[in-house]
Amino acid sequence: MPTGSGSPRVTILGIGQMGLVCAGILAAGSGASVVMWGHDPDERGRLSQTRKSAKLPGFALPDQVRVALSDDEAIGGAQYIVSAIPVQFMRSVWGRLAPLVAPRCAAISVAKGIENGTLMRPTEIMAESLSEQSAPRHHALAVLAGPTIASELARCLPATMLAASDDAALARDLQRLFTTQWLRIYTHADVVGVELAGAVKNVIAIAAGIIDGLGAGYNAKSALLSRGLAEIVRLGGAMGAGQETFFGIAGVGDLATSCFSPEGRNRSCGEALGKGERLDVYLKRTPFVVEGVATTRSVVEMAERLGVDMPIVEAVNDVLFEGVDPIDAIGKLMSREPKGERIG
Repeated sequence: MPTGSGSPRVTILGIGQMGLVCAGILAAGSGASVVMWGHDPDERGRLSQTRKSAKLPGFALPDQVRVALSDDEAIGGAQYIVSAIPVQFMRSVWGRLAPLVAPRCAAISVAKGIENGTLMRPTEIMAESLSEQSAPRHHALAVLAGPTIASELARCLPATMLAASDDAALARDLQRLFTTQWLRIYTHADVVGVELAGAVKNVIAIAAGIIDGLGAGYNAKSALLSRGLAEIVRLGGAMGAGQETFFGIAGVGDLATSCFSPEGRNRSCGEALGKGERLDVYLKRTPFVVEGVATTRSVVEMAERLGVDMPIVEAVNDVLFEGVDPIDAIGKLMSREPKGERIG
């Protein structure tokens, strides 16, 4: 655990929407010394000079937040590193920066997804990258998650998040660092459940967007959320997560926000698909990474390995990667054999 008096040094990896709002949150009340790092030197330079980013219109980076122009400047001396890197790119970034990380620096993820191929969660990717260093080291790991639409956080609208960690002291540290007058942080111990909920809700949000795009109505969308939650709970149970996690902030709370917010990336992608746009065309025109697309492949593979029935996730996979028409995918779901309702 990082210790010591004075202002804690926090480095944020990633200068996309979530990285920017994390910097704003920390500057608002923690007294932390905040440094930001992005993989693109030109983008880092523009942010350092203008204090603004086209990725988050209307947001200005607080003056006290420094944008590092080199890897050493970013990582050296950091007590906490907040990883706001999309999951499919985390391994390359952490592999590059891990040799510079101090032996007892804490690593915190705010990403939501499952890595393709390895099927690892974000904290697992960070742990593996850090463990490959030759020097003896101990890194406490955590995840910050919850219903957090970045544009709302940037406007300081009321919100809640979880700080989940196996290290209770780190969870409390994050609670103190990230709490503001408008953001309430709860601590939690179920890292597996919190990360899994954040990843799979993105897949369900794509399905919710498809329903919006088709104009299928609120009855259909509410049914999707409830049955999608059941699928998340089943997969979580098979992975050893606590069922109650999925009925809290990181579970149903984040799921509802992602499925209903017009600004949700995954829901917006699904809506475009429901209106007939091809996935490759949509991904080419959007300026954002749609985490749920790649995560869908991973969740399907996890469910197959564990023998977990996830028909909604399978339907999303069929639409994204198998060329199935969204209307046909819904028809297949509706024609499944009748059965009693079961959660978990």
